[in-house]
Amino acid sequence: MSDIEKIAWDPKYSVDIEEIDAYQKKMFELFNKLIDIKRGELEFKLCINMISEISEHSKLYFSTEEKYMKKKGYPDFGAHSKAHRQFIKSFISLRREISEDIENLTDDVIIQLRDWMTNHILTFDSLYVPFLRIDKYIEESKQKN
Repeated sequence: MSDIEKIAWDPKYSVDIEEIDAYQKKMFELFNKLIDIKRGELEFKLCINMISEISEHSKLYFSTEEKYMKKKGYPDFGAHSKAHRQFIKSFISLRREISEDIENLTDDVIIQLRDWMTNHILTFDSLYVPFLRIDKYIEESKQKN
């Protein structure tokens, strides 16, 4: 029986972009489903499907976030997108490891990936929020004049 703590989305994770916040909320939901699966019987197909779903959703989430950063010329875009690619690679590796042995889906692996996501949002993502806010303020100021 797994005792991994579920995660709840909180406004502290918000990046002030509704579309990206929605992706974040969905990621939290998917991780919580994975935790539920881990707490129950480790059914191979269910685990593989959930890992695949998280991987696919993270690709959509990250590409959307990167679209905003790229459009506005965010200066740390390269490092940020590299972190995204590493996260996605982790899920690809995990899917392969689970395919070989379902027991590779350990509590520690789930905790590590879950914590990576929340830490990424609170550190990396929080860095671009002020940049986008300033850009938005400048754009709105130009429209007023």
